[in-house]
Amino acid sequence: MTWHDFTLSPALGWPAGACLAALMTALAVTEIVLHARRRDSSDETVAACVRRVLLCVTLAVMMLTPSVVSTTSSRAVNATDVVIAVDVTGSMAVQDAQYGSAQTVTRIDAARQAVKDITSLYPDASFMGVRFGASGSLDVPLTPDERAIGNWADTLAVEATSVSSGSSLDAPLDTLLLDLKSVREAHPNDAIILYVISDGEQTGTKPRRSFSTLRKYLNDGFAVGVGSTQGGKIPVIRDGTSSSSSSSQSSQSKDEAWVTDPDTGKPGISKLDEKNLTNIADEISGTYLHMDQTTTMTQGASKQASSRWQVTSTVKRRTRITPVVWPLAAVALILLTWEAGTWIVTSRRLL
Repeated sequence: MTWHDFTLSPALGWPAGACLAALMTALAVTEIVLHARRRDSSDETVAACVRRVLLCVTLAVMMLTPSVVSTTSSRAVNATDVVIAVDVTGSMAVQDAQYGSAQTVTRIDAARQAVKDITSLYPDASFMGVRFGASGSLDVPLTPDERAIGNWADTLAVEATSVSSGSSLDAPLDTLLLDLKSVREAHPNDAIILYVISDGEQTGTKPRRSFSTLRKYLNDGFAVGVGSTQGGKIPVIRDGTSSSSSSSQSSQSKDEAWVTDPDTGKPGISKLDEKNLTNIADEISGTYLHMDQTTTMTQGASKQASSRWQVTSTVKRRTRITPVVWPLAAVALILLTWEAGTWIVTSRRLL
């Protein structure tokens, strides 16, 4: 510890502390002047004068509160939490998507691969998985285990046609709102990134609610489009039938059942709606990405964002001021005791 580690930090504040210190100093000077003037006519000894001056000076210094300055360091870890919401409505079984190659796959297959690529972009991050069709549901709570998200992606299947009531893009909104709020409250320093993977179709009868309510909980977000603007026919998905088996059968069987358009009576055509997805991206202050023959999640804006939101560790230094008044208080107590003892002895002599 050096002299540079000491400072004055009046407990009563500088105005009050400085005034009291000046008053005590003035009393000390007054004591010296009076002793010098009354030296021949007073019985005050030099020791008594010194004692009283020291007491005033000690109290003056105490008013300024001598303190020790110490520096502490704390390490804060800012983690990344990635929330992935995947559309599993019937239109996600349409086989018109491409993901980094010329091969045509179902939209749900492209979504599965996108989920796996997202996890590879964020090492050491935590992940949450949400699926939405007729309603939204949290399948995988926030976890640092990326394999859990990979296994979840493998199990993603399009909901059965019998339970489908049309595509509603805001189906996951309530679930996401509650989950994002809880994540933000539990990890206020984390970066939260949202990925919404869908074909953008909105065929429900009610107007879509805005995703802007999620914005305050997010650091970044992406609306990821799978499928094509040319579209394709929607296969009928029966209970217990996965989209993978459904897509393979559609290419091999001429008797595949298709979802029909009630207005025309012919197989309905589902198309990627980039406008809806772009609007969702704007509502969360994020970016719209379309997965196609040349674009995957490991490229472009998503790749750049993952580099920006890596887990970071920062060191914060704080200065702490600790008052050190007790040595002066001990000196003042000794001087007061000495003064009181001298006064008692003198009083008895005069009796």
